[in-house]
Amino acid sequence: MKRIVIITLALSVVLGFVFWKFGPDISIFTGSKEEEPITLTYWNLREDDNLIRPLINEYQRLNPKVTINYVKQSITNYRTRLQTQIREGVGPDIFRIHNSWLPMLQSDLAPAPSDVFSLSDYKAMFYPVAEASFIKGNNILAAPMEIDGLALFYNEEMLTGIGGKPPTNWQEFIDLATKMTVKDASGIKTAGAALGATGNVDFWPDLIGLLLFQQPGARIDNVASEEAAEVLRFYTGFVIDPKRKVWDVNLPPAAQMFAQGRLGFYFAPSWRAYELRVANPSLRFKVAPVPQLSGRNVAYATFWAEAVSITSKHPKEAWQFIKFLTSSEAEKLLFQQATQVRLFGEPYSLVNLSSELINDPIIGAFISQGPIYKGWYLSSNTFDNGLNDEMIKYWEDGINAVLAGTDPQTVLQTVDRGVKQVLDKYTKLQVPTPGVK
Repeated sequence: MKRIVIITLALSVVLGFVFWKFGPDISIFTGSKEEEPITLTYWNLREDDNLIRPLINEYQRLNPKVTINYVKQSITNYRTRLQTQIREGVGPDIFRIHNSWLPMLQSDLAPAPSDVFSLSDYKAMFYPVAEASFIKGNNILAAPMEIDGLALFYNEEMLTGIGGKPPTNWQEFIDLATKMTVKDASGIKTAGAALGATGNVDFWPDLIGLLLFQQPGARIDNVASEEAAEVLRFYTGFVIDPKRKVWDVNLPPAAQMFAQGRLGFYFAPSWRAYELRVANPSLRFKVAPVPQLSGRNVAYATFWAEAVSITSKHPKEAWQFIKFLTSSEAEKLLFQQATQVRLFGEPYSLVNLSSELINDPIIGAFISQGPIYKGWYLSSNTFDNGLNDEMIKYWEDGINAVLAGTDPQTVLQTVDRGVKQVLDKYTKLQVPTPGVK
């Protein structure tokens, strides 16, 4: 009897081990299986660790099995470094991309799961330019934490000094810029506006994109036209037309001129305001929406968004983190953190937060333009060694040729060939995809 009991116990132990080792996972029925820890690497370009750490800590508190490894990256060779590492399987899980980069990166991006981001929710949350920039074939490929683009910075003292107010159209802009310009025998001492050239005009490619979008009949992807030639004449006229010359190729860089109080109008995205305030804390400036042509309400977008690597081992969890980052609570928290160390944080990407910033004298203009932003491959300071940089080079050569005396229509024949070559190289479709419906 004793022997039978011993044998029975021994068999029970063996069978128990076998069942534990090879039997069915009871957690399938109970849901009690413990989740494995997950580490996600997140690359960003703007925020220091101390600013974004409160968001990460809050997310990790809510999701204790997830660890976020945050790494701030340099913009130098960022796009090519990022793409190389993704394709080698050693890149980050989450990373920041520009709104013009989708043609270059689409095959490297993991789409958002529908139970994390639905198309209808995404379209309701963000401005139309986000949908146009980051949705391809009903796949959501990135989500923005900000909205930004070109707006008109103006020197308050110079503008009020001539009895002016921020212009709403280009004719008002010309009249005010001309009145603010001060010249002597040696040239321009105080410039009314910085545009018309390339070397010393910040964000001139974005300005060209804006003007092409605004010009009736012009196509930004097919510029061998009289309409595009008119844009080129208008732009370079601020340097070469004696009646409205307000800028010169020999002046210091536009940002330096504006910080010194020697420039009336200056076009730039929101983040340039931080640098201007640091350069000259006493400078009185505000920001207005860009001037428009009659019946053509368009602004030029240039902003960044978060995406997930196609080689990430945890794409759903990565997208869940992005969903958190783009929530109202997270965007407001990051904005509050940023305002402790600089002028303001990133303009909210969420439409439902627009009322909180739209009346701000600096950031409000960028928010008010949200519904009319369009974007393309003429975005400054992406340093992508690709689509934008190559497109910009053709336009730079073209503008400089016009300034040297070549007819704009002749110049645009060459520019147009270059535009089509770049589009064919990177997009395979000669259509203005991002920001254009």
